[in-house]
Amino acid sequence: MNKNELIEAVAAKTNFSKAQAGRTVTALAETIIEVLQKGDSISLPGFGTFEVRERSERSGRNPKTGEQLKIAASQGAQAYASL
Repeated sequence: MNKNELIEAVAAKTNFSKAQAGRTVTALAETIIEVLQKGDSISLPGFGTFEVRERSERSGRNPKTGEQLKIAASQGAQAYASL
């Protein structure tokens, strides 16, 4: 499902116009991103948990050349669905 399909589904379930549903979906996504950028996590029971995780430095291999290289440490957002 892409964003437009999600907006259509939200509009159908809430009787919102597509424009209202679009603003709602965008506001939810922006809020989740803002919270993650602050370093906090979000837990929405029945939906999922979103948090930022640290990835340590690791070694990898260039698939074209086979050359070994180091992949720098980084941060990445993790999402876990609650089903």
